[in-house]
Order: sequence, then structure tokens, then C-alpha cells
Amino acid sequence: MILPDGYSDIPAGKIAAVVTHLEMTERPALPSDRPGDWTLRRVGYPALDWYRDLYRRVGEEWLWFSRMQMKDAELAAIIQAPLVEVYALVHDGRDEGLLELDFRDAGQCEIAFLGVTAKLIGSGAGRWLMNRALELSWSRPIARLWVHTCTFDHPSALAFYQRAGFRAFRRQVEVADDPRLDGTAPRDSARHVPVIE
Repeated sequence: MILPDGYSDIPAGKIAAVVTHLEMTERPALPSDRPGDWTLRRVGYPALDWYRDLYRRVGEEWLWFSRMQMKDAELAAIIQAPLVEVYALVHDGRDEGLLELDFRDAGQCEIAFLGVTAKLIGSGAGRWLMNRALELSWSRPIARLWVHTCTFDHPSALAFYQRAGFRAFRRQVEVADDPRLDGTAPRDSARHVPVIE
């Protein structure tokens, strides 16, 4: 379905975001890392509680909710798949960033999730994590790396991906039930997206 020009009503209890898909087809030159006290740890077989906790701490303010609503078996089938790699950015002995690389489609990699907790936003940790994502993904025989972001995300997210070398290739509108109304996300999260009941 193609949306008509002009305004389209979103029913009460729903949220809508404009999703931008971005890609790169060759390994970019990496900018220098800002100094920081962080390391990357691969989590070979992520425990579901651990994953959901980090996913929530990184993404709750940006309405990351899809993985919180998944049944255990569905989530495990993704994050514990042999061609999916999950990493934690570690700062002061605590997991404060999430990177998930999905190599399940031959010849390409999706950065399924990349983000840091609120205390690290603006510190350079996100850029450092992106550099690791680019190194890890392009160390494989891929021809394409892609990612998506949306209007619920941090206001600088789209420009951040473009500065990393990604170019936009697709735009979509995503409509979903507001996760703050069923308790998936706290009612006071994502204040930049009003709750309309």
C-alpha cells in the first residue's frame, strides 16, 4: 500500500515512525577513536535475561520494544543463531552498549542493533562502537552492510550513520501498538513521542 500525500490519521493507542534504511557496499575508512575507557566483549551464547536487560537500558528511551515482546524461543532463535553475533560495550566493568550483527543473509550483514546507555551518549563510545561494528562486519566476505533507524531514535542517529559512510536507500512508515500502554515500556519513557490513548 502506498500512503496518500498529506496527513494520515494514526489511531489512538498506536505509534508511527518514519524508518530510514541505509547501506554501504564497500569498507569505509574509519575515523580515529576518541579516547575512552571501554572494551568490546563478544557474548557467544547470550542469556535472554542478560540480553533483554541491556537492550532495555540502551533502547528504552528510543522505544526499542520489538525484542521485549518476543517469546523466549523466538528471541533465542535470533540472538543465539550461529550467524548472529552479539557484543557488549563494557565500561567500568558494566555492560553499557549493545552491538548485534546479523550475517544470516549470504554476502551481507545487518547491524540489527547498535547503541549505548544514556550515561555514555556524547562520550564518543557510540562512535567507538560503530568503528568496531565496521571492522567486524567487513572482516567477513560481505558485499553489503546495512542498518535502519527511525524517527523515535536519538535525533542525531541518522546523521551519525551517514557520517559513518552509510547512504539511505529506502524509507518506510511503521505503525505499531504503543508499547507504553501494555507495560512493555514504562509509561514515562520516550517523552519525545507523546502517548495518545
